[in-house]
Amino acid sequence: MESGRPQAVQLVTVDEGAEGQRIDNYLLKVLKGVPKSRIYRLLRKGEVRVNKSRVKPEFKLGVGDIVRIPPVRVSDPAEKATAFVSDSMADTLQNAILFEDDRLLIINKPSGLAVHGGSGVSLGLIEALRKLRPEAKFLELVHRLDRDTSGCVMLAKKRKTLKTLHGLLRGDGVDKRYLALVEGRWSPRKEQVKLPLLKNVLNSGERMVKTNPEGKYALTRYQVVRRFSGATLVEAKPVTGRTHQIRVHCQAAGHPIIGDDKYGRDEVNQRFRERGVRRLFLHAYRLRFELEGEWIEVEAPLSEDLQLFVSNES
Repeated sequence: MESGRPQAVQLVTVDEGAEGQRIDNYLLKVLKGVPKSRIYRLLRKGEVRVNKSRVKPEFKLGVGDIVRIPPVRVSDPAEKATAFVSDSMADTLQNAILFEDDRLLIINKPSGLAVHGGSGVSLGLIEALRKLRPEAKFLELVHRLDRDTSGCVMLAKKRKTLKTLHGLLRGDGVDKRYLALVEGRWSPRKEQVKLPLLKNVLNSGERMVKTNPEGKYALTRYQVVRRFSGATLVEAKPVTGRTHQIRVHCQAAGHPIIGDDKYGRDEVNQRFRERGVRRLFLHAYRLRFELEGEWIEVEAPLSEDLQLFVSNES
């Protein structure tokens, strides 16, 4: 049930931070705590107007547009603010910054931190950074990493940058490289896995992905980096960007990623826990792309626990 006090009519002038954004998404951000169904009802009934006219949910805003937002009961932020950014998390995120300018922020996301809240996670990377940077007018995730995967995550500080990077990601404009420790001996002749992937949602709400001829085209390129007893460190380059792509392609190749409790083998994961690998050994270690005529390349160092395993086993 919604709580808090109803707001007065608002007339909001759109700035460049919201240029090109759909009105439904804009309202979801402005009216935090209001159910999505309520927002679509406001649009359908014409209670929300842009430049005094009715608009559909897919209408895209322009700089200078005047948005009329009717009185609507919103959740009191104080009631929702059960999550907070601890000093240790603030320090961790500050020290994890790999690159920053007025357009873009790239973070070396730690394993175990979701990129956004939801599904029982009250505070993700994007929410934490917004709390730490309340002055930021615009801060949005460019792409995602699984919660247990560590490494490079891009966040746009301008809508123009977000749209540009989405365009690069849809093509081959961003060179993304991962390091994965996989079970067994990966053959140097196995340079790619090209298998379609189909996403399923179990009754529990858990997402599972399987190779399936009816799935979406997916291609991952691989290169052997180093060999260990019972495992191989490989570099993975996802050419496509499907959910759990690298993890499922490694499993399909007969070499599940060590520490993968969804697609790996429990007995193997247990053996490597005893050798110091206590999490999914998948790390987005490098990004390279051209943005507005400037080449940007960053590398994220392995976390101490993974680096310790690599050093001790060498």
